[in-house]
Amino acid sequence: MKDIHSLERIVPDEVNGSVQWSAETLELHLERYRFAASHVKGETVLDMACGAGYGAHLLAGTAIGTVKSITAVDIDADCIAYARGRYNHPLISFLQADATTFDDGRKFDSIVSLETIEHLPHTKLFLAQLFQLLSSNGLLICSVPVTPSVDANPYHMHDFTEKQFLKLLVAAGFFIEEKMIQVQPFSPVQVLNKKEKRAESLRKNLSGYYLSHPSALIKRIVSTIRYGFTNRYLVVCCRKK
Repeated sequence: MKDIHSLERIVPDEVNGSVQWSAETLELHLERYRFAASHVKGETVLDMACGAGYGAHLLAGTAIGTVKSITAVDIDADCIAYARGRYNHPLISFLQADATTFDDGRKFDSIVSLETIEHLPHTKLFLAQLFQLLSSNGLLICSVPVTPSVDANPYHMHDFTEKQFLKLLVAAGFFIEEKMIQVQPFSPVQVLNKKEKRAESLRKNLSGYYLSHPSALIKRIVSTIRYGFTNRYLVVCCRKK
């Protein structure tokens, strides 16, 4: 798969377990999917932006209830090819499609979309897309970083606070049922040393970025004062009103 070590690609078979940050990042992703698996309901599940496919496979093996099919979608053809080979499961159909436009004519009882919305330019349109793909009273399980990430991660387009993201979900027509905060301490020295292959995709010339985006530096300073050297993530289960 191309870009197998990209900052935005978690591939469990390629994770360096001897690097603490890498192992912890994988565990956080797995914990999100376990949270999702404990909440999905109904027969049809959509995993939107499924990446390498390990999460859809976890859902297929652990989801509670009457799940009969999982549609796992990603825009990256290499990811989908890898997922079909590595995480094949009778319940899962892996499809290449754009998360912002995917619509195969079905309604889904549950949608899982983890660490997706921060990559997309039009957040409200994406949530509206998920809303219309859900069946009546359907569930959405989603997650976002809620400490600054845009400064260090060139793949991210938006920073959210917990309050901002919850407000966005409610405005899109969702009722918040349950939430979970994940906290990942990190060593700035280890991250900047880029001993983990994925860290090579971190933003180059961060000091230059801060010079041209001073508000990003202010957000980073405020977050560090409040939370220390940690990344925080919000995972939410919400219901279509």
